[in-house]
Amino acid sequence: MESGFLQTVEERESLLLAPYAMRSCDSAGRRHVEPEHLYRGPFQRDRDRVLHSSAYRRLSGKMQVFTGDKGDYHRTRLTHTQEVASIARTIGRSLRLNEDLVEALALFHDIGHPPFGHAGEDALDECLKDVGGFSHNRYGLTIAEELETRHQPISGLNLTYEVLEGQKSRVDKAADNRRPLLEAQVVDAADSITYDAHDTDDAIKLEFVTLEELRRELVMIQWCFEELGSRADSLDSDSLRRAVVHTLIDFQVNNVLMESGKLVSQSGWQSSTEARDSGVIIEPLGELADAKRQLETFLYDRVYRHPELIATRERAQAQIKSLYMALVDDPSKMPDRFIQRCDIHGVERSVGDYIAGMTDRFFEKQYAKQCS
Repeated sequence: MESGFLQTVEERESLLLAPYAMRSCDSAGRRHVEPEHLYRGPFQRDRDRVLHSSAYRRLSGKMQVFTGDKGDYHRTRLTHTQEVASIARTIGRSLRLNEDLVEALALFHDIGHPPFGHAGEDALDECLKDVGGFSHNRYGLTIAEELETRHQPISGLNLTYEVLEGQKSRVDKAADNRRPLLEAQVVDAADSITYDAHDTDDAIKLEFVTLEELRRELVMIQWCFEELGSRADSLDSDSLRRAVVHTLIDFQVNNVLMESGKLVSQSGWQSSTEARDSGVIIEPLGELADAKRQLETFLYDRVYRHPELIATRERAQAQIKSLYMALVDDPSKMPDRFIQRCDIHGVERSVGDYIAGMTDRFFEKQYAKQCS
């Protein structure tokens, strides 16, 4: 293939990235060595592998916080992931970080979530308490390293060390006694920004709270109305809700960029290693951080603990525990690949891995089939 006109990944990154960004040429590589691609860098390839994985596609069938009982407006894990990736790319690009790595980490970050969100995670953690418990972040690594299959004869996606390390930092924030790469920190910040804003949006749309309640009780929402000014009076209720949520995201992104931008521009860091060893964390700071904590406390008390959500949560957890016990009692009801994993990882862990990979709807079918 004629390639003389193509710019190399190293040439492209040298023009676009700051000295403190993680460069493809500095990657520690992959567990299984592969030849370099002609025009795609290693983190670009990681992004594409996640994007084309079965586990990523299944996120479309896993709800974020709210269940399908209330309609089809609210977010799924897939739409949440896409929104995180969008915000993370904006922050990463503005700080001149490696956008390919940021996007790969963002698309990967929630890939291990089980059916029924955190309710499902808590139920599986209880089921597996005698064999190490369950963490969606840890299960994401299991998917990437063992469960996903490609056209290659090796197990897993064979992602780069940096993407796997970024996910490991979500399992253990103190791993290796080091801060994560700045690119991984950007994804964590974008994740927090995204779920605060969009859980607020879904809660209003589904009438768990009103926008007026939020305005009355939360500083962050008051700021949003002040920013919108007289324009807020001319908007219908749906347009106003969307405008407030948009402003809520903008406030947080602007804060991260302004505060982090000052730090990185004055840092003098000449490598990604210097940046991560500095102790700096990319996150909202100052008064906005206080207002953000107030919003999150409100969401926990008034939305996540809403009676309808608690009832749905308890029902889902009971069903997960029932299906888990049924499959532990008779593992032959699982697909062959999970039956084979029983000899290596044990019946309990293999059953947990099987259930964790299910969409909400597929789980309900299996529950009806195995537990009715």
